[in-house]
Amino acid sequence: MNTAIKINEKELLSLYNSPLDELLKEAKKYNSNTVEFCSLISARTGKCSESCKYCAQSSYYMTNIFTHPLVKIEDVIKTATEAKKNGATRFAIVTSGRGPSKADIPIMCEMIKEINTLGLKSCASLGLLTPDVAKQFKEAGLVRYHHNINTSKSYHPYITSTHTFEDRINTIKYCKDAGLEVCSGVIIGMGETIEQRVEMALNLAEIEPNSIPVNFLTPIKGTPFESYEDKIDEEHILRTLAIIKIANPVSVVRFAGGRKLRLSKENMEKALDTTVNGILIGNYLTTIGIEPAEDIKTLQKLGKKLYV
Repeated sequence: MNTAIKINEKELLSLYNSPLDELLKEAKKYNSNTVEFCSLISARTGKCSESCKYCAQSSYYMTNIFTHPLVKIEDVIKTATEAKKNGATRFAIVTSGRGPSKADIPIMCEMIKEINTLGLKSCASLGLLTPDVAKQFKEAGLVRYHHNINTSKSYHPYITSTHTFEDRINTIKYCKDAGLEVCSGVIIGMGETIEQRVEMALNLAEIEPNSIPVNFLTPIKGTPFESYEDKIDEEHILRTLAIIKIANPVSVVRFAGGRKLRLSKENMEKALDTTVNGILIGNYLTTIGIEPAEDIKTLQKLGKKLYV
């Protein structure tokens, strides 16, 4: 992992604003020739008590998504098995809500055990945790916990009022203290400034996550951000990916939600060549992704190898 932040805010901002080809060339120094696939199941969807303005699952907003309670363990096994066939080495159970209930925890622990039994590395994204719950998941065999910072510390209060940036950081700390790997990323294109994109890259560097999933906002009708299609363009997506990679040279920078909508095939390839060495394959929580076979063809074209 990163042992220290090797670049300061002023230097990173200067890089962000440098000619794009030069910026990508700098980021490519830290990229790898292998790309890691992971996948997920939306194990509980919708009716979330949090007010995140980007989210279709928040109960604060009227969106046309399909909601469902916690799925059965059999559904997790079936979806994880398919993900493994498609090249995934990691599989996550993801649930809506502030955090797992007391009744949820033993069921989730069984899900984790089943994922590991399939030969996949288990991941989970279950909201805010306490130290004790983080330890329970670790004891069940969980390998990695996913909990995004979502945006920069300074912009976070604009995104939600029902929890703080510090709440998110504390959950990440509890997971690290329990011995779990950490996956923590962001959503870009939510109205943040260039300076705040630089800030979020450095906020991530302070966390030292194993994996950094980068989502590109998919504006969902009914949410406060439904008209935010123009808050970031493809060039600035590439610039943001580059500074995240430069500030976090050892972390896997991962394509997550929104790339099908927000990036051309040419720029997806450019990002994979220079900054991105992980992909969350298949569909996402409430949006459609790209077929894994198409991603594999792209990697072959670029001379990249699938991490196994």
